[in-house]
Amino acid sequence: MRRVIWLNSAKRYARAAMCRKRCGGYSYPKREAVNGRWAKVPTEDFFHVLSLVFKHLPIIAEDLGIITDDVKETMARLGFPGMKILLFAFGEEKPTHPYLPYNFIRNCVVYTGTHDNNTIRGWYEHEARPEDKKRLSRFLGKKIEIKKLNWEFIRILEMSVADTVIIPLQDVLGLDGKSRMNQPGTLNGNWQWRFLAKDLKPAIAKKLSEMTSACGRALRE
Repeated sequence: MRRVIWLNSAKRYARAAMCRKRCGGYSYPKREAVNGRWAKVPTEDFFHVLSLVFKHLPIIAEDLGIITDDVKETMARLGFPGMKILLFAFGEEKPTHPYLPYNFIRNCVVYTGTHDNNTIRGWYEHEARPEDKKRLSRFLGKKIEIKKLNWEFIRILEMSVADTVIIPLQDVLGLDGKSRMNQPGTLNGNWQWRFLAKDLKPAIAKKLSEMTSACGRALRE
């Protein structure tokens, strides 16, 4: 409850992980999460109590991966926005892929990638397969220029119907995979990246500001 109070006062959001098989919670003894298990919990009762206290719940549902119907129904009833990751949109030949921008719904939060993904440039240079690159090029309608790809991704998301767009700073700066924040399943070298004041060049800030304004996402007083 204290965290929700702080989030409301700071006008920030929390990501709530949604169990793939059911709306549940992860239970484990003491501090050893490795020995835990998923358990059924009164999901809607919990959020209902919060809604009695807070007019707006600052929750983003982390609904990545295979999400079952009961989770989708719960999200819809509670009005929680889900997540869309643009890096995942080009991995298969599927026009109905939910991460393709023309399939976005308004009530969602879209990302180029999260802290667990490679940067746009790192993905294109080291992870994207030839067929992925071909699908991306076809989607963009032109030949890909790696130095400009981050801005293509940012522009695509800014122009979408999604209520909220989140761009990692590494992608704003167009950095490669060496600046990746986290590699899931690994123990070393994570969460090391830091930016310096000199990295935040006025030209980059100006370009992002102009693009955000042109797409109708600039803050209004």
